[in-house]
Amino acid sequence: VQLQAFGGGLVQAGDSLRLSCTISGNVYSSSTMGWFRQAPGKERDFVTTIRWGTGRTYYADSVNGRFTISKDRAEKVLYLQMNNLKPDDTAVYYCAMSRSGGLRLVADYNYWGQGTQVTVSS
Repeated sequence: VQLQAFGGGLVQAGDSLRLSCTISGNVYSSSTMGWFRQAPGKERDFVTTIRWGTGRTYYADSVNGRFTISKDRAEKVLYLQMNNLKPDDTAVYYCAMSRSGGLRLVADYNYWGQGTQVTVSS
């Protein structure tokens, strides 16, 4: 499995941005596909995840209501729509796959993309 995230950039506070993650290899219905982020000097944190089979979504409190995760199952692409961005959202964003259907823990995810930088200026 290979994941490739792209779509990051430099935006101003209040702007929107959409990240994409292309998936090479099999994605099973039992898998979850998630987005995590890591700011400089900080640990990698959970942002959101989606169950590939059912489409059920989960969000971190910090992004709930502003970010939306979605998927194109046929094309095997994962998306993250980010609205009303804040400077605190500045980080490298990673897409990841959990074969076991893990949710919020980094350790539950088996495959990771290379990350895409999102910078939000105030």
